Amino acid sequence: MSALRESDGTLTAEGTRLRNEEVGKTLLARTRGYGKLILFGEHFVVYKVPALVGAVSMYTDCDVEFVETPGVEVIDDRPAVPNYKVKKKEEADHAIDLVLKHFNMDTEKQGLKLHFGGDLTCVSGIGASAAQVVSLSRALSLALPKAMTEDEINAAGYEGEKGYHGTPSGIDNTAATFGGVLKFQRTDGDPIFTKKKITTPIRIVYASTGMTSSTTEVVGDVKAKKEADPAWFDDLLQKYLVLVEKGEKAIDEGDMVTLGALLNENHTLCQSLTVSCKELDDLVTAAREAGAIGAKMSGTGRGGLMLALTPTEEVQDTVAAALEKLAPQVWKTTFA
Repeated sequence: MSALRESDGTLTAEGTRLRNEEVGKTLLARTRGYGKLILFGEHFVVYKVPALVGAVSMYTDCDVEFVETPGVEVIDDRPAVPNYKVKKKEEADHAIDLVLKHFNMDTEKQGLKLHFGGDLTCVSGIGASAAQVVSLSRALSLALPKAMTEDEINAAGYEGEKGYHGTPSGIDNTAATFGGVLKFQRTDGDPIFTKKKITTPIRIVYASTGMTSSTTEVVGDVKAKKEADPAWFDDLLQKYLVLVEKGEKAIDEGDMVTLGALLNENHTLCQSLTVSCKELDDLVTAAREAGAIGAKMSGTGRGGLMLALTPTEEVQDTVAAALEKLAPQVWKTTFA
């Protein structure tokens, strides 16, 4: 007999509380949207070429409560770097509104309380916005209830991403929805993506510069540079296409040494795109000097995150310790 029950089979008050907590945790687990790190494809992915992305183990979750008062109350308990949620609040509110519209919800007739949590720290480059709108989409699917496929959840998350990024590539919400390591390519219609089979664990350390950047602004600046000098951009794009093909082959073969060297080359391309910065470059250098076999910026750039590939758990710990001397936040994850 369950320890939560009295001898006559009825739930005690304490048992009811514990059971409700168990149910709540189970429901939250079903609303997870994962963070991501781009291995190959920053900015190039916008132009419909393949990219490789890995979902981290940390996630955002969401609880939806229907209330009598019209409107939407948002309680945002996600961990975040300083000023991230303040700087992104207007975009976040717009993103939430877009998801609610996608679900045809009229909050003047049905009020909502949304509670965001989880262990994914919001920082530029980790896909926090996608994790938020994917978790919201999952939570609404459960609360209404409305049976949805993973593709439909992903589509709802993409609508929300428009609030943060204007015209997103779709890579972040796809990683947030499906997890794992993905090959992703934007198209004129639905994106093409496949989940990679990992033969060798990919151990990653990632660190924040503590600087929050705007994806919309940085992508717009790269676009302006591309239009001003098409030959310059096309040269970098052709180099990238060779790089991503080799990167996928290295992942498929579990060749971490080659993968690390290619990540280093990808960082050089990001520097040429002008989306890296001194803070990112310093962290990349420190990671390599501490034993990382490859390191690069990841995501939007001009702040945000960098990542380092480490061949063993011991090296992973050593690199993390070295980065902690320079970076305000450092994390470890493994793609497996």
